[in-house]
Order: sequence, then structure tokens, then C-alpha cells
Amino acid sequence: MAADGATGTAAGPAPDPRTRTLGRTSVRVTALALGTAAIGNLYREVSEEQAHDTVRAAWDAGVRYFDTAPHYGIGLSERRLGAALRGRPRSAYTVSTKVGRRLEPTGAGGDDLADGFAVPATHRRVWDFSADGVRRTLDASLERLGLDRVDVVYLHDPDDHGEQAFREGYPALEELRAQGVVGAIGAGMNQAEMLTRFVRDTDVDVVLCAGRYTLLDQRALTALLPAARERGTSVVIGGAFNSGLLADPGPGATYDYAAAPPGLLERALTLQAVAGRHGTTLRAAALAFCAAHPAVVSVLVGARSPHEARDAVRQFTAPVPSGLWQELREEGLLPADAPVPTDAPAVDPAVNPPELP
Repeated sequence: MAADGATGTAAGPAPDPRTRTLGRTSVRVTALALGTAAIGNLYREVSEEQAHDTVRAAWDAGVRYFDTAPHYGIGLSERRLGAALRGRPRSAYTVSTKVGRRLEPTGAGGDDLADGFAVPATHRRVWDFSADGVRRTLDASLERLGLDRVDVVYLHDPDDHGEQAFREGYPALEELRAQGVVGAIGAGMNQAEMLTRFVRDTDVDVVLCAGRYTLLDQRALTALLPAARERGTSVVIGGAFNSGLLADPGPGATYDYAAAPPGLLERALTLQAVAGRHGTTLRAAALAFCAAHPAVVSVLVGARSPHEARDAVRQFTAPVPSGLWQELREEGLLPADAPVPTDAPAVDPAVNPPELP
């Protein structure tokens, strides 16, 4: 996927060597992805112009994988992402969205802040992992995005709906993949246990694991990541900063969308101090750690402004000294069996898409 969208042969665009494929599919992703919940007005409003400029900044820095969902701003994220990508060569980027929360119009009024988004409550979310619900939700997403296809579809947070997700939702996605409607299928969750079941018991191409493989939480290391490695299933890591604590630890920092417990805040501050001693940032270390596992193909980072998008690329491409990982292990702050990066030269994010680990 060349940055300028140029094609390589008559058969289609030449694959960019700085991308990886998802599972055994032909869907390719950059090592750094942009999550778009924030431009769906997560917690507070973002203007249309700022949302568009955020996507453009990520694009200009080399990001070509963009993730969204109907849940994000009751469809606002999908509409804004689609508008921001309009005019870009369709073969030059990858979009993932999600199914499981079907949007139904409502006349209740008010806002959606109870679900975390500063948007009018024009619709309500209905949990629906039925085959019909999956198809209807995807059709609505395509309309909001203004696309005739998406590349990846995830079952979104089926935690309390596992039976229907496995019995009806997953087979529906499998059928859509067989028909060529979508390129890759998977599940996205804030836990590792059910994702491990998806990897072991289904033929998903990719799983999106949020918050369970970070410098503060390595639960995915026990079973999910080894299973994915064994099965050839790709893993995308979200929540690398654990919803903020690893981005900026301090008073008011959040962990998993709530106030950070004192013990975890202290641990994050210790990690930050170690990073500082080695001449790097906690953000760079957090992203590098996530990307280092061989099962991980992409790290998903949210941004609500061009500055945040550019900073994510700068942090992701910054070299992290090997001595940092050694000290974290010696201090018991990192498991001995967790893969860590090797020293690598910095990449200029202004001219190069993010390099793969």
C-alpha cells in the first residue's frame, strides 16, 4: 500500500513491505493504527474540522489502518472517518469496524454521556449478535462510512453475549468472509479469556485485545498470545496506555476508564522514572512493548487532535534503549518471558510509514 496510492501491477497495488497481513488473508495493516473513538466525541466534543485534521495527520505520518465502530458516538466516528478518507485511493488503506451493538432511532432526547460520548442521544444501542443483526449493523456502517466494503469486522465486546456470538454472530461473519464481502474477521474485547476461546475454537483471522497486554497488565501473555502464535492468528493491541495512565501518570489519571487505583498509579510513576533514566518516554516504552510480541501485527492508538496523532507516531518510531527492558526485569516490573524490542534506528515519521517490529 504505497503512501501515494500508486499501483504496482495490473493485478493491483504492490504490497508495502512495511505492512503485515492479517492471519492467512490478504488484508494488510500498518504497525501503528489510528483508533477513532475520540473523534466520535469520546467524553467531550471534537469539531468536524479537528476530526478531519486528526485523520489527515495520521495519514501524512504513514498510518494506513483505521479502526472504528457504531458504538463510538452513535455512528459519528464512522461518519467522520469516512468523510476524512473520501478521495483517498481505496486500495491504499484498511478500515475495520465492529458488530454487536445495533443502533435504533429513539426520540428520548438528551445526550449520550452515560455511554461516554458527547453526542445527542438520537439512537439507542441494542445488543445483537444474531446473523441478521450482524448483517444489518454492517450495512448501516457501510452507509455511514460511505464505503462499499470494509476490510475487517470484529464482534464487539460479546462478554455477556458469548453464546449468541459463537452460535450466530461468528458464523455470519464467516459467511460474509466466504462471500468476499469482508476480508478478515475477528473479535475485539477488553479481556483475554474469551478472545483465547475465539482463537482456539473458531477460524478468526485476527483478535483485537484492548488493555490486557501493556506494561501494567500482561494477562494476554498467559494463553491468548501463545495460542494466537500457534494458530497463526494475528493480534491487534489496543489500550496500550490503559486509557491514559501510561500516557500521563499523575493526579486524575485514569485506568480502564476509571480513576487509577493508588497502587497502579505508583507503579506507572515508577515505570515513567525508569524510562526517563534511559532517555526515553513512558509512552514510547508502552508502545514498543506492545509491538514486540511476535503475534502482534499492529498497535491501535486513539487520538483526538493532529498533535496527538503525530505524537503517537513519534513515540512509536522512537528507539527504546535495551537497558530499559533489562532494568524493568531486574526490578520485577516486567515478566522475564515477555518479549521486548531490540535496539533499532529511529524512523523519521514525516517521510516514512511506521516500521514493523
